[in-house]
Amino acid sequence: MSFLEEFQANLESLPNIIQRKYAILRDLDKSLQVIQQQNEQRCGQELENYKRGVRSGAIMPDSSLAKYSDEAVDEQKHAVRLADEKVALAVQVYDLVDSHIQQLDQQMKKFNEDLQRERDSSAATGSLPSNNDGTAKSGRSESGRGGRKKTRLGAAAVASAAPAVAANPTSMDLDLPVDPNEPTYCLCNQVSYGDMVACDNPDCKIEWFHFGCVGVKEQPKGKWYCSDCAGHQKRRKGK
Repeated sequence: MSFLEEFQANLESLPNIIQRKYAILRDLDKSLQVIQQQNEQRCGQELENYKRGVRSGAIMPDSSLAKYSDEAVDEQKHAVRLADEKVALAVQVYDLVDSHIQQLDQQMKKFNEDLQRERDSSAATGSLPSNNDGTAKSGRSESGRGGRKKTRLGAAAVASAAPAVAANPTSMDLDLPVDPNEPTYCLCNQVSYGDMVACDNPDCKIEWFHFGCVGVKEQPKGKWYCSDCAGHQKRRKGK
């Protein structure tokens, strides 16, 4: 079983697990709201009774009665326990999702290392690894400049595991925070997702582009240049 198949198999159970935990979280939240409302009403009533007692002279302002009842205090403690349970459950969900992300990151790193070793081996024997269409790619590697690694297989794995993202190829407006260490690409300056195409100019500053951002519907055959690099190429030829 490949790492992609194994990751997808582990990922299939994740939505159901998260759904069950969120169902528990909703139940806890409902119980917490009920307790809070009861406690607010109880504390409000006790405070009004205390004020009436002070005004009538039945209770001294510094009396030991100037405190909430044991029932009100118990309700407050119960509310705190429910809130703590909600926080603990939310942390569990976060850790669960984060563990899958870390697993994918590790597998992607291993995949890139294996791919680089294959390229180094091919370069040593004087041949270049071929693309999916059977043609040899130019000497520029997909690892990108400055160690910003990018592989199409890995991006396809993420896209297949996240259909909501693939359905919106020109936007990454997600509610979840993006890892600040995640490299960004394309004219939109967003992270890698969906199908992407690489500019064949080795000096391209951006390197990788989302299909939807550059109007590409399938992987180009032969060399492909982004609009900036294509413009530089034309100006160079015109001189």
